[in-house]
Amino acid sequence: MDRKLETRQGKVLPIKFYSRATLSVARDLLGKVLRVRDGRTWRSGYIVEDEAYLRDDPACHSYNGLTKRNQSMFKGPGTAYIYRIHQVHCINAVTRPGEAVLIRAIEPIQHIRSSTNGPGRLCRALGITQDKHDGLSFVDSKDLQIASNGEFAKFGLGVSARVGISEAIDEPYRFYVEDNLYLSR
Repeated sequence: MDRKLETRQGKVLPIKFYSRATLSVARDLLGKVLRVRDGRTWRSGYIVEDEAYLRDDPACHSYNGLTKRNQSMFKGPGTAYIYRIHQVHCINAVTRPGEAVLIRAIEPIQHIRSSTNGPGRLCRALGITQDKHDGLSFVDSKDLQIASNGEFAKFGLGVSARVGISEAIDEPYRFYVEDNLYLSR
């Protein structure tokens, strides 16, 4: 692990961080650093927007049980669940079995040259793909991590309904850093 990056951007979050209620994890992920290694280069950004998906939620990919597509949602807390929709990838942090937090937007920190306001855009900017990253552990992976923030300023917490879904549309499961320039909407 790059010691300079660890010092500047905090320590990798432990499994116990993810082993909590999904709504709590979603709120607490704001301001944390999502980072991805591509060879010797790290790309990273502060998480500024996310959405929670619960097992009994009809908008959740695990609502109808385990499938080949959603199997990473059942691997355990701290697992990356990457799926493809409309020709883009989306990244989630698994919490409890069949539950996860979709990371919707990041504020760039390091080696990002394109837009990160939206789940597909942030995956493209960070080089996250289903083939390379689905099922990896954020806790143990040397290439995909979420770390404590180190430098992110205090912020107001925004809460709203989720974006771009057709079921359970009124649930207040979207969390975001208020007035952040990198939000998806």
